[in-house]
Amino acid sequence: MLAAAAAGAAVGILLAPEKGSELRKKIRNSFDEIVEDVAELLALGQEEIKDMYAGVKEEVQQGKETVKSNVAETYSQMHTDRN
Repeated sequence: MLAAAAAGAAVGILLAPEKGSELRKKIRNSFDEIVEDVAELLALGQEEIKDMYAGVKEEVQQGKETVKSNVAETYSQMHTDRN
């Protein structure tokens, strides 16, 4: 999607009748904007991945505690039943 937008912008710029220096300036500015947009998207994606990792880590820790508790309870019941 981003590549299509960039291609569309480039074609639009190249077809507009302008001086070479103005055209190069527009191309450079468009490229800079695209680079900034990509950097923002990557930063957002990185934050989302960090948030997902933290959530999964917490869930795993809770699951671990639940398993430990269940094992301890089962062990206790087994020893109580023997007596």
